Amino acid sequence: MESGGSECCRRGNSRVGLIYDERMCKHFTPHGDCHPENPDRIRAIWKRLHSAGITQRCVVLNAKEAEDKHIASVHTKTHIDLIKNISSKKMDSRRNRMAAKFNSIYFNEGSSEAAYLAAGSIIEVAERVAKGELNSAFAVVRPPGHHAEEDQPMGFCLYNNVAITTSYLLNERLELGINKILIVDWDVHHGNGTQKMFYKDPRVLFFSVHRYEFGTFYPAGDDGYHIMTGEGPGAGFNINVAWENGRCGDADYIAVWDNILIPVAREFCPDMIIVSAGFDAAIGDPLGGCRVTPYGYSVMLNKLKEFAEGKIVMALEGGYNLDSLADSVLACVEVLLGDKPITGSLEGYPFESTWRVIQAVREELSTYWPILAEKLPEKLTSRKAPPVQISSSDSDGEYDNGPNTVSEDLEVAIQGVIQPLVNLKVDEDSHDQRITVSTPWRSELSKTDIWYACFGSNMSKSRFCCYIEGGQVEGMQKACSGSRDKSSPKEVLWKTVPHRLFFGRDHTITWGSGGVAFLNPESNNQDKAYMCLYRITLEQFNDVLFQENGLSCDASSPLFDLTALDSIANKKCISLVVPKGGWYHNVLYLGKENDILMLTMTCSLADAESFKSGNFPSCAPAREYANTLVKGLVEGKQLSEEEATAYIREASTKPL
Repeated sequence: MESGGSECCRRGNSRVGLIYDERMCKHFTPHGDCHPENPDRIRAIWKRLHSAGITQRCVVLNAKEAEDKHIASVHTKTHIDLIKNISSKKMDSRRNRMAAKFNSIYFNEGSSEAAYLAAGSIIEVAERVAKGELNSAFAVVRPPGHHAEEDQPMGFCLYNNVAITTSYLLNERLELGINKILIVDWDVHHGNGTQKMFYKDPRVLFFSVHRYEFGTFYPAGDDGYHIMTGEGPGAGFNINVAWENGRCGDADYIAVWDNILIPVAREFCPDMIIVSAGFDAAIGDPLGGCRVTPYGYSVMLNKLKEFAEGKIVMALEGGYNLDSLADSVLACVEVLLGDKPITGSLEGYPFESTWRVIQAVREELSTYWPILAEKLPEKLTSRKAPPVQISSSDSDGEYDNGPNTVSEDLEVAIQGVIQPLVNLKVDEDSHDQRITVSTPWRSELSKTDIWYACFGSNMSKSRFCCYIEGGQVEGMQKACSGSRDKSSPKEVLWKTVPHRLFFGRDHTITWGSGGVAFLNPESNNQDKAYMCLYRITLEQFNDVLFQENGLSCDASSPLFDLTALDSIANKKCISLVVPKGGWYHNVLYLGKENDILMLTMTCSLADAESFKSGNFPSCAPAREYANTLVKGLVEGKQLSEEEATAYIREASTKPL
């Protein structure tokens, strides 16, 4: 069943589909607690479209639930069974406990139905666009989807709606002639789930522009970095434009469109474009901290209309300021209808960091897309805005104080939602403001000392102090945020342990190309590793753990608490739960010194086996990284420079 569209036919050529269903509003927090991802998001959009007369000009379609067989093309059976059954009566007593196992997820009695409707609705409109029944469409759906991974929901997302639709068109509806799909993810957070599902697939060009800040912005880790370009046959078909800071606005995004996305899209020549349309980069959004206006979104979308004969499907992802969300969606639907873009201006210039990011992406991708090999003219890149500044007087204009801006209740809710989320920052006026709340675990853990035993670059005290005080040393490509307690170590001493030092991975955000140090969790009396021990508090140790695993220190709970400390002497090691991409998640017990426990952090036994078998890459360290280890050993008076160099060389060349 469909309705509307007569006015559309009278005005012009575009038949634009819309889907909205009130049943998706049944997904809300179990006790009605305030939460940024709530039913009012899609209600505000629908109300705005209706009041502007847009619904009368579009083809309004009924929502449909996705079928399990279509969902199974990107999600595991275990994942599907979870989402299908989570709202059933038999799950009432376990629902909240199940949600707590995942990263920023809630479930209630309406979650299953909403998840199936969101996924199925995007399939419905995309299929109609592919058939030519519609020129384009916008699916006003929730819950969002781009964070959901193959085997787990995360980041407010239950099913990966866009990935399900993409797979359906490419693999199950070959007769529709959709052989190549461009996915444009402009949500402020990286589309980690979607990226992983098509990382080896050359039929999908996945493009994500997002706040990254060297792996500290949600969802954190390396996945959103610009060097993640695809694998195997999909090499070159994964594009990440990773902002170094917040406050990016229209000029920054349009610069990326003109100098990366549009040139590559012309070469790729997609048969359809699916936009993961998150609007949390919009001006005034409480989670995004960027400044894209409705005009900016309309310009970005209008530039995409030159491809795929205008076959564009937009699927709602994030966006949490109700005014800017609704206005931005309205601006986009008007573009789909063929209206002139709303009034606006692109008079400002991109940040200097934006040009730096663009150049890095172009260089990384130039092997696959020669059109990006040409260096951008200095006349273009010299046009830049002043550096990002933090100022209490900064304003996002009309979206700061409107009736639908963030209420005090929602501010409190965002704190509660975001603190368990690794790194998710809450920004209103600046790129680096964070919500901070009292964390009782810190005062408790600050009373207990441990020896943190270092075997890698942290053997150099100046390098280790970056984790305590913040900053970086020579050779580091990314600064450390530092610990909350910036007190220097109480004592420093050296020991050797019967474990094997080795080097693995071939690139890190902090050091760039080259391997980094790991300690084999298994001991062997024939092995000897030098360890620099720092006496610090258990609170500081947790902050080092956070930073070593690419996480933020703004957490509501520690990774390694007093219970873990009490049990580790018997267990010998404890594996921590960290997001994918964290490598130092195994806390290893090395004994006691002056009755204080000696702990280090390294990879798990399973990871060590993967390094040994070659499933994970072993790689010699880069010169700057190796020099830092040598410096630590020499300054600690453990080895001469020649001996230290030989020690590092042997560790990097001898098979594990």
